[in-house]
Amino acid sequence: MPGKDPGPQIKDKDQYEALRDKGYSKQKSARISNSKGAEKRGGSSDDYADRTREEIYSEAKKADIKGRSTMTKKELIHALRNN
Repeated sequence: MPGKDPGPQIKDKDQYEALRDKGYSKQKSARISNSKGAEKRGGSSDDYADRTREEIYSEAKKADIKGRSTMTKKELIHALRNN
């Protein structure tokens, strides 16, 4: 798969390729690499600690974090940062 361009809609192509190499689907790899891309590029989003649990939960839902409904805010942050 290296060398194959996933297209202009992918914000973080290196992360996308790394996720694909791990066996993630194209859709999930795109969703994860795009949801974290704005933060890596200095977007206007605040630090996770400044967000509500519901906002963090929404990000976890976009990243398809399993078990998110029972996680605390701290656990959700950890899961998002280590996904």
